[in-house]
Amino acid sequence: NVFDLTQPNVKAYFTKESNVRLNSIDWSMIKQGAFRSTVIKGVTEAQAAPSFSAIRVKSKLLDSMLNQVGEVGISRTKLAEQVQLMRSAMGDLTENTERLRLWLNEIELQAKNQLGADAQESHLTQQEFDPLEFDRYTRFQEVTRMMAESVNDVATVQSGLLNNLQLAENQLVEQSNMNRALQDDLLRTRMVEFNELSDRLYRVMRQASKETGKQVRFDVVGGQTNIDRGLLDRMTVALEHLLRNCVTHGIELPEVRIAKGKPPVGSVLITVKQDGNEVSIECRDDGAGLDMQGIFDKAMAGGLLAAGQQATESELTQLIFSPGFTTAEHITELAGRGIGMDVVRNTLISLGGRIETATAKGQGTSFNLIVPLTTAVTNIILVRCGNLKIAIPSDLIELIRRLPKEEVELGYQAGNLLVNGHPEPLFSMQSLLGLGQPSPKHERLTTVLTVRSVQQRLVLHVDEIIGNEVVVVKNLGPQLSRVPGLVGMTMLASSDIVLIYNPVALATLYGHLKESLGHRADAAFIEGASQTSPTVAPLVMVVDDSITVRRVTQRLLNREGYRVVLARDGLDAMDKMIVEVPALLLSDIEMPRMNGFDLLHNLRANSEWKHLPIVMITSRIAQKHRDYAINLGADGYLGKPFNEGELLKLVAHYASKADLTTA
Repeated sequence: NVFDLTQPNVKAYFTKESNVRLNSIDWSMIKQGAFRSTVIKGVTEAQAAPSFSAIRVKSKLLDSMLNQVGEVGISRTKLAEQVQLMRSAMGDLTENTERLRLWLNEIELQAKNQLGADAQESHLTQQEFDPLEFDRYTRFQEVTRMMAESVNDVATVQSGLLNNLQLAENQLVEQSNMNRALQDDLLRTRMVEFNELSDRLYRVMRQASKETGKQVRFDVVGGQTNIDRGLLDRMTVALEHLLRNCVTHGIELPEVRIAKGKPPVGSVLITVKQDGNEVSIECRDDGAGLDMQGIFDKAMAGGLLAAGQQATESELTQLIFSPGFTTAEHITELAGRGIGMDVVRNTLISLGGRIETATAKGQGTSFNLIVPLTTAVTNIILVRCGNLKIAIPSDLIELIRRLPKEEVELGYQAGNLLVNGHPEPLFSMQSLLGLGQPSPKHERLTTVLTVRSVQQRLVLHVDEIIGNEVVVVKNLGPQLSRVPGLVGMTMLASSDIVLIYNPVALATLYGHLKESLGHRADAAFIEGASQTSPTVAPLVMVVDDSITVRRVTQRLLNREGYRVVLARDGLDAMDKMIVEVPALLLSDIEMPRMNGFDLLHNLRANSEWKHLPIVMITSRIAQKHRDYAINLGADGYLGKPFNEGELLKLVAHYASKADLTTA
């Protein structure tokens, strides 16, 4: 159809119904026939363009959906752990089936040899058939044949179980991907641009500028950065306090600025940028900077500093966050009440963030607010510090390394470790948490993490990396929300409650205590575990080729509080001792590759392991075997099946001796 756009009613129809802006078109040219095809084409495209509708959803509903998705993820993780246990059990079943098949072949071979020998001894005549030729088998051969059939049946069932297990694992992977995609979509629905808060901040700045008589230019850079809506709402009051302080205490009056050679209009700039899993909101002004002398005088008058006490510029800067502290001479609507900066810091701490302050006299002040991108779901790395299990956001971790203990000792003495050729400050997570020495002395290799947050980087020493998980961050509540460095808490698939820490925030708050507090704990690492510090459970190594014996012994020792490492033969044991030397070694004698006697001989010949307590547990209980083991250097000798009480008594005896030698 051809529309006559010169008619007023047609023009009104296209303008109203098709949402086409025709006001910019010269209607006199339209009357002449120009632009007719252009306008009609624009209308056609507008009509054909897809329409996107939006709905309003309550934030509490989104939070509830995120929590439910998180619970589904926890259930899936529990199921994955059960499947992993089934996979381990299937591995044991496969290994035992193969061993059973080998022993059955050996029995059949021995039976055939015995049958041939019996035929020669019976002096059969040439007219009679040989028993092997006539298939004349005894009951023993029949039993071995039935055993072979049973082994084949077990192998068939085992193969079917493995196939079903593989299908279950594939389905779990698919479910994990769908669960992660659902979480990401729900998280995106919570994200809004920082610009949604800009209008309110501009209004605050206009009001503050008008009431103080100062001229201020306010800009927001990076306002398109996405941030969690709930987190942004909770930060609004803190940002308003910060901007009012920039105008009231920072920006000078126009005549003062002109006298200092500055433009009469002051500048306040908010820069928003995302760095990993954190968002940095920097508020910078070009005012006079913090009045250090005024802060010092007010601190002395308010009793925050003792008479005659000296304070560094960094310490004076931290005083502005004290409750009730203000440098204003008169109380106004904008200043003098002392309820500004402490509110800002407490808000950030409750959000799992922190604030960094920088100032230069006559040039201005910068406040950098660092908060997590979202407080709903995060990836974590589980670590062990002493007997405590904690979590660290994985986005903060750049590098994980296993270093020789001697290198970490030198790092503690120097105060830093090299990361890609650059020295970075070294901290012990246990020292930051006040848990004592970092790790036991007998450990050969130790774990360090390179942690980075915004522009700060440090090396963190932990005892062990447990694993990584995607978790739903739970609300800390009013009791724990003010704990420094505590980002949140979560529940693992094992139903354990784990606290999530930001090590950089802890180091920022407690790093200055390293000389007095941290070095005492670090010295314990260098000198060995002190008797007053928390101790790590002794490590016991069980060496046996029987899976059943290994598992039974492991459960027994774990129940008594010991750490256990398993080895299937002597060579496997020596490989695992390179990582960590146990307090006691329990070994069988009859094992493939390297038997117990050879293992005992090699350990006693090594100068580093010759004093290691070794107890032999074997079915060879003859006096000859016992004497041979004692001559090689065994500290104990038990027969199978062993008495649990006797074994635990030996383990406790030698474990206590090991603690005394390493303390």
